[in-house]
Amino acid sequence: MGIDDETTRSRLGRPQTQSPRYSVRPLDGDTWDAFAELVERNGGVFGGCWCMGHHQAPDGRSYHQIRGIDKRATKEALVRSGRAHAALVLDEDGLAQGWAKYGRFEELPILAQHRRAYEKEPVRPPDWRIACLYTDKSRRREGIARAALGGALDLIQAAGGGTVEAIPEVTSGRVAHGRFLFQASVELFEDHGFERVRQLGKWAWLVRRTVLP
Repeated sequence: MGIDDETTRSRLGRPQTQSPRYSVRPLDGDTWDAFAELVERNGGVFGGCWCMGHHQAPDGRSYHQIRGIDKRATKEALVRSGRAHAALVLDEDGLAQGWAKYGRFEELPILAQHRRAYEKEPVRPPDWRIACLYTDKSRRREGIARAALGGALDLIQAAGGGTVEAIPEVTSGRVAHGRFLFQASVELFEDHGFERVRQLGKWAWLVRRTVLP
């Protein structure tokens, strides 16, 4: 799925403001090697997590809580079996430079840091969650997160659409270092049509939007 130029629009009607040198493809068996190279290039990402923190093991725990597992192999198995999804951003050389991880709500449970506040005022479970975004540490502020989020919404639309939820952070009025914004900014999500539902932490907000099929 390509991102063409600044005058085009996606199927969701959003103006495509990303650089034309990026394209977005789903994370699957065909793009696994590009994803793995990006993770290895960045030291395993966030201390070696391999973007496993939101995935739920059969015993109900997050894989990130299980000691001793081979995170790379486990992530690959989830991807190749269709149980881990992401919109992968590729540059003009075919190298992956970032992603937006998304999935069905049951695939990506709420992390402990927000679970109590989330469950305090129960809402109807969404169809999808966008759980985290990542950009190569040398390529930040180039529109990669924006491309990834737009690509994730397009892939969700292609899969039937539905209610999409995320828990990003407000960045307006504060110094927010990109390397700590695992779920990107509220402002970025609002640019893609999300609305704030309620605050879940000092900076974190639950945001939602509906994607039509």
